[in-house]
Amino acid sequence: MNTRHSTRRMERDLVGEMEIPAEAYYGVHTARAMQNFPISGRALHPEMIRSLALIKKAAALSLRDAGMLSGNIAGAIVAACEDVMTGTLNDQFPVDAIQGGAGTSANMNANEVIANRAIERLGGRKGDYRLVNPNDHVNCGQSTNDVYPSAGKLTVVRLFKPLLLALEALRDALQERAIAFDGVVKAGRTQLQDAVPIRLGQEFQAYTAAVERDISRLSAARLEMMTLNLGGTAIGTGVNASEAYARAVVKYVNRLSGEPFAQADNLIDSTQNVDDYVRVSSALKACAVNLTKISNDLRLMASGPRAGLGEISLPARQNGSSIMPGKVNPVIPEVVNQIAFAVMGNDVTITLAAQAGQLELNAFEPVILDRLFESISWLTNGVRTFTENCVRGIVANEARCRELAEQSTAVATALCPSIGYARAATLAKEALSSHMTVEAVAKRDGLAPELDLHRMLDPYAMTVSVQAEHHRGRSLAATKPGQRQNP
Repeated sequence: MNTRHSTRRMERDLVGEMEIPAEAYYGVHTARAMQNFPISGRALHPEMIRSLALIKKAAALSLRDAGMLSGNIAGAIVAACEDVMTGTLNDQFPVDAIQGGAGTSANMNANEVIANRAIERLGGRKGDYRLVNPNDHVNCGQSTNDVYPSAGKLTVVRLFKPLLLALEALRDALQERAIAFDGVVKAGRTQLQDAVPIRLGQEFQAYTAAVERDISRLSAARLEMMTLNLGGTAIGTGVNASEAYARAVVKYVNRLSGEPFAQADNLIDSTQNVDDYVRVSSALKACAVNLTKISNDLRLMASGPRAGLGEISLPARQNGSSIMPGKVNPVIPEVVNQIAFAVMGNDVTITLAAQAGQLELNAFEPVILDRLFESISWLTNGVRTFTENCVRGIVANEARCRELAEQSTAVATALCPSIGYARAATLAKEALSSHMTVEAVAKRDGLAPELDLHRMLDPYAMTVSVQAEHHRGRSLAATKPGQRQNP
């Protein structure tokens, strides 16, 4: 290594020489990646950087135990990894998250930063790779092809924790609203047309159940991330990785992460195939679908305040128009919708990238991981604001709900067992054309003497069935907010 002047240093690789800022912890491989991949303007996710450093630390400890790294070099690498894991060196990871090479640039960025920080700890100058070499020491026994996907899985597992906590809080908030709204009767709707009555609490209980399924699906998908291909190196055959290192490295990852990862039984399969990421993305997409359905329902029920349904009121969060005074928009459900659209699009990207892998490796893991991290992070943030800034503050407009329920012609359904479908349909049609209620038309037409119309056409009674009341007893009376329902 030659120094041209005090602010730059020269480094060499297979392609040739390149100037590097003298104080930079990254090296020539990172610098070339910066030139080659000015794509998204977005660096590696901070948790991905931390995961890469954790794996490098686990590798150094395993290599030390296996006698493949001297104690002083291993110790300096471990200390450097700990520095990276604090986040204080994140600015030394400038490589774009979207990159060619199956993540080689990200892996080498980590190798160079850790090597130069270790060199510094040993009293050397950055770039003096005779002390600690990015490839021969920091990357010893490893390949991008087992380090990068393993770091990605560690990151997904870590990011899932706040997402699951956020969804549990949303589930509990929806359950609280379900209890509060259990006595509020409203018109049901199918295909945006009047249907038989339902209780607002029943609708919110259905939302609660959907979010509970999302929690279960995501928890199961998270388990797909618990198998690592560390020790498989380039293509899963373990070339250049000693048996002692390969046996120890995942155990050290577990010790450092506090998670029960396992080494894949078939390292070649685990290196070639990324269907586990597809499974995670699919669960995230399902969650996004449910969230956008709930958000759209809330927007419809809150439409108005005078010219819409007006069955519920959402918390007013900000002015809704720069020209129309007094307008307030459902901005929180709207942002949740946009997050959901992005997650669904990310799922398409992940699916296409996963199926495009060839032979021994999928070269497109950078975009897979970047899209996964975005989906998880955006959903986490969206669910949090949805819970705190919308769901907890929803108010039922009970009088409006009952008014619409009583005016609905669909209540004629309750008369079908007594007078038949055709006669009930005639009543409904007449009620609609005369702007009368079904009960009023039935009384006018002389059905009152033979039927207890008030009882039969009571909207609340139509929301009650043996099955519904059984479920209600389990979900509302027995379940407290914050407590899971029994399956």
